[in-house]
Amino acid sequence: MRLGSLIVVLWLVVGVIAAGQRHYFDSGPVNCAGFGSTALTVLAGPLNYVGVNPKVADCNVPQPSQ
Repeated sequence: MRLGSLIVVLWLVVGVIAAGQRHYFDSGPVNCAGFGSTALTVLAGPLNYVGVNPKVADCNVPQPSQ
């Protein structure tokens, strides 16, 4: 139990460092998009340091109207 908790805390600390390197904590507008980007970086940011680079393949997004 303690080892798992330590790993989670270290993971989150590294994620906060990653978000800090991307300047997500600088003064700026606080909205849902900014909070979501920061939260996702804190949770998934450490993956970049271990070499995981997830990509989305075959992403079909709607085109803007004319």
